[in-house]
Amino acid sequence: MVEIVYYAAASLDGYIATRDGGIDWLPPIQPEGLDYGYGDFYASVDALLMGSRTYEQIQRQAEWPYKGKPTWVFTRRPLDLPEEASPGEARVTFTAERPETIVDTLALNRVKRAWIVGGGKLASSFRERGLIHSYGIGLVPAILGGGIPLLAPHGELEKLILTGCQSYPDGVTVLWYRKAES
Repeated sequence: MVEIVYYAAASLDGYIATRDGGIDWLPPIQPEGLDYGYGDFYASVDALLMGSRTYEQIQRQAEWPYKGKPTWVFTRRPLDLPEEASPGEARVTFTAERPETIVDTLALNRVKRAWIVGGGKLASSFRERGLIHSYGIGLVPAILGGGIPLLAPHGELEKLILTGCQSYPDGVTVLWYRKAES
């Protein structure tokens, strides 16, 4: 079975980005310093899942940050592949398949744990189908007043159990939840 994890940072009012997709309000992740557990989390995932808007936002960076991790980008429109240091390094697959089909594909590719990277709409589509096993939400001490929500506002009630909590000196708190047994 593939474990699907939605791991994201959100403002106190529940947004993962500003209205225009901006993330400048997020504290920087410092590989040699304060990384909010990101390094350990990233090492624990075998593959990444993201929506087209998240992909385009990441493409604006200097280089593809997820080298060596297979990535599925959910889109219905053509997108450019990331600049690669060597052929095949980025391993990006564009798909218009339904989430459950991709989970089956992940299982066939022996993926054990996959990360939904950003994308409240994509996370909601996985959540509605009962495919998210755990949530890692970094609450950032900021109020955006609007923007892209952590999860799209639809779907049924889903009860969760807190499995971990870590606070940091700058006020960021990372909460880990798993689905409650029915």
